[in-house]
This record gives sequence, C-alpha cells and structure tokens, in this order.
Amino acid sequence: MPKKEEIKNTPFILEDIKFMKNIKKFFLQFQQSFSLLFLLKWTFICLLIGAFTGSASAIFLWTLEWATNYREANVWIIWLLPIAGLIIGLSYHYYGESVVKGNNLLLEEYHAPKKVIPFKMAPLVFIGTILTHLFGGSAGREGTAVQVGGAIADQFTKIFKLNNLDRKIILICGISAGFASVFGTPLAGAIFALEVMLIGRIKFDAILPSFLAAVFANYFCGVWQISHHTHYTISTVSELTPATILWSLLAGIIFGLVSLLFSKSTHFWGKLFKKTIKYPPLRPVIGGIILAIVVYLMRTTKYIGLGVPTIVDAFHIDLNSYDFFLKLLFTSFTLGAGFKGGEVTPLFFIGATLGNVLIWFIPMPMPLLAGMGFVAVFAGATNTPIACTIMGIELFGIESGVFVALACTTSYLFSGHSGIYAAQIIGSPKNLFFKNEKGQTLTEIENKKSKKNIYHEKN
Repeated sequence: MPKKEEIKNTPFILEDIKFMKNIKKFFLQFQQSFSLLFLLKWTFICLLIGAFTGSASAIFLWTLEWATNYREANVWIIWLLPIAGLIIGLSYHYYGESVVKGNNLLLEEYHAPKKVIPFKMAPLVFIGTILTHLFGGSAGREGTAVQVGGAIADQFTKIFKLNNLDRKIILICGISAGFASVFGTPLAGAIFALEVMLIGRIKFDAILPSFLAAVFANYFCGVWQISHHTHYTISTVSELTPATILWSLLAGIIFGLVSLLFSKSTHFWGKLFKKTIKYPPLRPVIGGIILAIVVYLMRTTKYIGLGVPTIVDAFHIDLNSYDFFLKLLFTSFTLGAGFKGGEVTPLFFIGATLGNVLIWFIPMPMPLLAGMGFVAVFAGATNTPIACTIMGIELFGIESGVFVALACTTSYLFSGHSGIYAAQIIGSPKNLFFKNEKGQTLTEIENKKSKKNIYHEKN
C-alpha cells in the first residue's frame, strides 16, 4: 500500500504534470520551437565534430609540412618510395580492407547506410598520406581530411544513437569539417559537403549543420597555430565585357575537358594495376619503383608532393606549357597505384598551370586565368561548381567572382558524367540528353559504356 505522504502529495504531482503538458502544448504551437531544438542539438554535435576534426587537420597539416620539407632536403629518400608503398599496401590489405574505398565509402554509406564508418579509417589514411608525401608520391590532402572528418563524425552516430536521416547529416558535417579546416575555406567546405553527395542536388536540411561544422573545424584548426594556409592573389582582373565573358566560357570548356582527362586517367591506372597485379600490396610497390626512376631521370621534384610552390608561381611568372599534363600523369599514376592522399591540391596545380599557359591565345590576365583554372578543374573533377565558385571568392576576393563562376559552371558541364568519386550518384543530369542516367552512380555509367564499346567492337 502507498504511504500516507505519497497519497497526500499526489495532487501536487498531478498538477505539476498537467502544468508541464500545458507548457509543452504551448511551445509546440510555434514552428520555431522545433527549429530551436534542431539548432541546439546540431550546434552541440557540430562543436564536437569541429573540435576533433579541426585539431586533427592542424596536426595533419603540420606533419605534412614536415614531410615535404624533409623530402626536399633529402631527395635520396624518394628511392624508398617502393618500401612506403609496401607498408601502405599491407596495412590496407590486412587491416583496412573495410575502409580501402576511402571517400567513396562515405558516399556509399550516405546513400545506402549499412554500418558506422570504422574509426581506423582516420589513422590509416593519415599515416598512408604522410608516407606518400614523405617518400615522393604525387597526391593531395583533401581526401585525407575528408576521410578523417567523416570517420570522426560518424562515431557520434553510435554515441548519440542517431537515426539514418541524422546520420546523413552527420556524414555531411564530417566532410564539411575536414575540407574547411584543411584549406581554411569554411564557406566552400560547407557547400562542398552538401554538393558532393548527389550530383545536381543539395540536401537543404543539412545546410545549417554543415556550416556549423565547417566554421567550428576551421576555428579549432587555427587555435593550434601550428600550421598555416597558403595565400593566393589575383592581382589583375579583366573588365567584364561580352568578349571577356566569351573568353571565360572557352577557358571553362578547356578546364572541363582537362578535369575529365584527370578523372579518366586516375580510373585507368587503377584498373590497369588491378588487372595486371593481383596481389594488392604489390601495386604501390611497383608503382613506387616506376615513380622513383622517373623522378631520378627527370632530375626534378616539381611534379611530386603537393606542388604548392609551382601553384603560387602560376599566378606571377610564365611556366612550362607541359607542367599541367605532367602533374596530371604523376598524380593519376600515384593514386591509381594505391598510394594515399587527395586529388584536390594536384587539381589546383593542374588548373593553375593550365590557366597560366592559356594566355597564349586567351587575351586575359595571367593571374586571373590561373585563378580560374585553380578552381574550375577542381569543379569539373568533383562535380561541385557552386562550392568551387565560393572557394574562388574566399581565396581570391569578390573582384574575380564572376569570371570564376563562369569557368567553374562551364567546366562542370563539359566534364560530363564523370568524376574522381566513382560512388557519386546523378541526382539531376547535367544535360537532358543524358536524362536516362539519373539515379545511377558514375561507376555504373562507366561500366555500361564499357560493355557497349565491347559489344560494338565484337560486331
């Protein structure tokens, strides 16, 4: 039987419950109540993602700078690239088979959730990228930052027991945080994460969390003060006229075709290594031997690593007409062989050096063409024209914004249904002529084209 005190206090308890229900009913009348709860929830989660990812990016950038400086001071170390390749190959073959897809795994989990991204993705890609750069591979850093951010962010799916809809948002937040902090571009990072998931479509309910994660990650990366982002300057901008608009469109077409070539080259080398070398750990070993010999014969380290000094030079001095093509070959071969790292900084190199030589027949300032190529080749290869336009404005200033936008959107169109992320899905076709490809991944589209070509060859 209940005690006398419990019976005596029951009316007061019932009154409290009734009062709380009335309060809840009152607040539920307002749409902003749900918005406030959404804001508080994702501000807290994104603060955690930003703190961990931003800190990881700071450490990564510092380590990457050390690796680059050490390699340039001890060029002989490039001969050890095959050993680095063996370490990377064995690590992923025996311990990282579940995360070997890298960025494509993040995209696959976004579209068809199966299980939380294993945290081991973060240290594996971190170490693999540092080894690639230290011993002379040609790669970037975006892929590493995105994978680290995605792996960190997805751990909160388990901690907070999030549903699949919230998990989609948290994966976007991880990508946003990684990209923003490694490049120092929070606006572009936020939009990149939204845009890269589905070609031609954006998940609008993730906009606020994506921006929060990007801003927090960029802030916490800077708090460490152990790394710095490279600054680029477009010193001269053309006057906006019908002629310069047409020249910008032409430049965009060229940038788009080159980004298509880069994507095709990366996939070509990857398929070739898989076809000819059945044991995965041996692929980066063979690739490392070839790269080391080529670098030795060329007597230059210009086309390995990030290539930031050459990118900076592209805005100011005349460069070789073949620089962009050699960087394209080095990077696509390095990544196709199984080394780790991103593609974005090499794409910056390719685009900036390509823009640098377009002054031969496009009457626009060299710094402007280099800046346009810097982001436009990236836009075509990743299918993210809006993010790349915003990145151009963040890096170069609003003065060049219109030209950057024209180059990025045109490049996006002319790169076709291709890209460096094979798991991307066509949400909205780039052209109505390809409307039948809607809902397919880039891999599925490529496989169908290959089968069709084989059929035509046989007949």
